[in-house]
Amino acid sequence: MFRKMVVVIGLSIVAALSAQAQDTGELFGGFSYMRTRGSNLNGWEAAGQYRFADWLGGVADFDGHYGSISGIGTSTYTYLFGPQISAPSSVSPFGHLLFGGAHNSTGGIGTSSFAMAIGGGIDAEVANGLHWRLIQADYLLTQFGGGSQNNFRFSTGIVIKF
Repeated sequence: MFRKMVVVIGLSIVAALSAQAQDTGELFGGFSYMRTRGSNLNGWEAAGQYRFADWLGGVADFDGHYGSISGIGTSTYTYLFGPQISAPSSVSPFGHLLFGGAHNSTGGIGTSSFAMAIGGGIDAEVANGLHWRLIQADYLLTQFGGGSQNNFRFSTGIVIKF
């Protein structure tokens, strides 16, 4: 009986230490470009991921893009959530499918819509815990004004894994 308890406690300690050694989360922040309605918008993107396993995590993704459409000032924000799969290594490809909403303000008139992004990218390790998102490319669907907009989003920046 005592031996079994020692084995169970020992295995529990090993499991806890190995779980702490794995990356369980990451934060991303960087530059983002969006092509929408024939216009080029520049801005930022920030995302956080919690990993449920080495290869599967849940992502919360937020961005803001600014510029003009037909000479009228515009800003678009998205807030998206969903699963992300990745191959953990020093050069790590990933893919995600995100759902949420978007808000656009053009010429002072704002509207909100459903949004969805499907895409992926590649992260490369710079130092322990610090990675560079070499590329992230997404098809970004929005539905402002009763119609669908097929947007392209490109992002790059810093990823901190912990």
